[in-house]
Amino acid sequence: MNKVAIVGCGGSGKSHVARELGKILGAPVTHLDAAFYDNAWNPLPMDKFTELQRDLVAQPRWVIDGNYNSTLQVRLEACDTVVLMDVSTWAALYGIFSRQIRHGAGHKGNGVHNRIHWGVIKYVATYRRKMRPRVMAKIEEFAAGRADVVLLANRRMTRRWLRKVAAEQS
Repeated sequence: MNKVAIVGCGGSGKSHVARELGKILGAPVTHLDAAFYDNAWNPLPMDKFTELQRDLVAQPRWVIDGNYNSTLQVRLEACDTVVLMDVSTWAALYGIFSRQIRHGAGHKGNGVHNRIHWGVIKYVATYRRKMRPRVMAKIEEFAAGRADVVLLANRRMTRRWLRKVAAEQS
């Protein structure tokens, strides 16, 4: 496991898993929210964002977390492992609100990028119905059969999987 793409709904635990996996694997971690937004929440132009990801995935080892369906193909074609944080809608909603309470709003420099507004809530609330099928289709098209695909449906499963990976690495 050298090149890991972590995808899933906001609040699902992508950034936490990325940080933990990066430590376990000794691989650099990139949180795409940090790459896409500046401190004033201005987005990077999409062509520059795509090119940045092409540069990142050209490296020999990496862990990258973030959905960004429009550029997901770049990561899926290059990864050897896809981790889909496939938590329930309620767990993801709990995740975004509890993160806001724990960390506050804004950029925290550790993959935590909080900005809750109606659009974020609506995205999280409809992710399983609207976005998940699109993500699954891209995983099937660009990674299945070539990369390991790990589906983590809850926090307990995630903790177990991280312990297993850590044991395999030692």
